[in-house]
Amino acid sequence: MKGFLRHLAPRTLRGRLSLVALTTAALLMTVLTVAFNTVLDRHLQQEADAELRSRADAVATTVDTSGPRVRVLETVNDRLLDANVWIYTGTRLLEKPPSTAADSTLTEAAARLAVRGDGVCTTVAAGNPRSVRLCARSMAGSRSTATVVTALDLAPYRNSAAAVLLGSLVLDSVMLACTYALTRLAVGRALRPVRTMTDQATEWSAVGSDQRFGAAHHPAELARLGTSLDSLLDRIRTVLRHERQLTGELSHELRTPLTRIIIELDWWRARPRSGAETRATHEVIAEAAQAMRTICDTLLDDARKEAHTAATAPGATAVVPVLCRLVDRLGTPERVKAVVDATVPELAAGVRPALLERIVSPLLTNAVRYARSTVTVSARPVPGGVRISVTDDGPGVPEAFVGDLFQPGRRADPEDGHDGAGLGLPLARRLARAVGGEVSHDPAYTSGARFLTDLPAG
Repeated sequence: MKGFLRHLAPRTLRGRLSLVALTTAALLMTVLTVAFNTVLDRHLQQEADAELRSRADAVATTVDTSGPRVRVLETVNDRLLDANVWIYTGTRLLEKPPSTAADSTLTEAAARLAVRGDGVCTTVAAGNPRSVRLCARSMAGSRSTATVVTALDLAPYRNSAAAVLLGSLVLDSVMLACTYALTRLAVGRALRPVRTMTDQATEWSAVGSDQRFGAAHHPAELARLGTSLDSLLDRIRTVLRHERQLTGELSHELRTPLTRIIIELDWWRARPRSGAETRATHEVIAEAAQAMRTICDTLLDDARKEAHTAATAPGATAVVPVLCRLVDRLGTPERVKAVVDATVPELAAGVRPALLERIVSPLLTNAVRYARSTVTVSARPVPGGVRISVTDDGPGVPEAFVGDLFQPGRRADPEDGHDGAGLGLPLARRLARAVGGEVSHDPAYTSGARFLTDLPAG
């Protein structure tokens, strides 16, 4: 049964809200209609009783109870007064309506009322669907008593009540139809911005658009929805950007070793080679393949870390605590001392803490690797952003290698005993540029090496 009702329920929010409004209005109108018609029936009955008592008072003026016997006096309007009137003295009937038999239902009901006394009223079904209201009025004289019973046909009152009930039902039907139509119209207009926002979010998410809804000039509910959709769009844009960056990075990094493999194969197939030349070719191909594997492992590991730590949107990060944390985690050799020099402790950058760490960490690692005794990390504000400099007192960057410094997979001295893949500096620059920043080498510094990281202000 529940499944059947669930199947009949509207599938749209507009239809469900309209159905709820219609059901609520129907219940309210039913209660009001029943209450109104109950009060109306009671009021009509009170009017009928008042009419009967007025008629009984008029008939009482024609009944004389001053003597030992009750007498009914003749009047000018005797026929009007006698209509639907019974006069009793005790249980003896003195007069009755000319059109009513002595053993009729109305006469028997009037006799019972005469016995019960003054002020008693009752409703008698004198025919189908005819109903008659009867009321008794007692009169006590000095020597005798009499009871007047008057009757009133309730058909006009019942017809009025039925007409009012029918009118109420028609009005309720019109009101329910108007309620349903207006509710659907109002809900449809209220949900129109939601549909528009949904369509825009779908369109923007497909192309990684920079457009956002924002919270201004929206009602509170739509502002919260807009904020949630903006966060979702930011996350989707981050994922799309990361995917493009990863694809471009893989394509760029793998091109060099792959080209080397192709050149070696073409050279080897150009003419017959000796065993030594073949072994040399194999070594070159193996080295290039190993380089490709290292590049893939490094970039994919970087992609996994970025996917786990990516936030929905850039935030504000206190720079100095992050730098201090990185220096504490360096594990520098005893001969090298790393210090943080910050003139503005509350300096903030407009990037996430994890991203700031991943930009600065390769620079610190290189500085500690080549430093003789000291590595200095400083941060200071610059117009529109923050500049972080990592300085070491090592041999510096060879002049011939400066142009290839940020080329992926390139190292100044592959035989220096370090196991790096030549991807740290390119990765730092790529991450900085992704948030509108830059990583560069300072060629003017000659007492070692200095790398500058410029980031937007937080």
